Amino acid sequence: MAQQRALPQSKETLLQSYNKRLKDDIKSIMDNFTEIIKTAKIEDETQVSRATQGEQDNYEMHVRAANIVRAGESLMKLVSDLKQFLILNDFPSVNEAIDQRNQQLRALQEECDRKLITLRDEISIDLYELEEEYYSSSSSLCEANDLPLCEAYGRLDLDTDSADGLSAPLLASPEPSAGPLQAAAPAHSHAGGPGPTEHP
Repeated sequence: MAQQRALPQSKETLLQSYNKRLKDDIKSIMDNFTEIIKTAKIEDETQVSRATQGEQDNYEMHVRAANIVRAGESLMKLVSDLKQFLILNDFPSVNEAIDQRNQQLRALQEECDRKLITLRDEISIDLYELEEEYYSSSSSLCEANDLPLCEAYGRLDLDTDSADGLSAPLLASPEPSAGPLQAAAPAHSHAGGPGPTEHP
């Protein structure tokens, strides 16, 4: 009643009309159902014949059943009107429903954020372990990366010079062997020279 007094006059009048419709429809259903039960009772002989009385009772039952159906349809229409009235005018309930939905969505968002943070931490740990495994497996690369740039290039130049020094003696080593080969050739020609001179 306090909420109804707080409502405007038009809305209060509308609610009163809804209340009156509800009472009238329920009263119509109860009255017609009671009369149908009374009509079904078998009475003693009357001035009219049983066939005529039966037709009259049958017609009355049909009419009262139609009245019950009409009252039921009116109640269903009243329920639809009440729902529409609540949807259009019951702003506190609508706001409460919106707030509840917002709270549910916020809770879902927080849960998704927690899962994403947990997933990020796990991925970071896995990446760190993979990096450690990679750099530990290639220790030489790690040492080269740890040196300064000038020192790394200096070591590369030293390696290049040492490689050139090793390759030079290998290329010059066949020259001493060429001497005996050339000396053997004249000795052979000198040994064959007196042969023809002695022959004549």
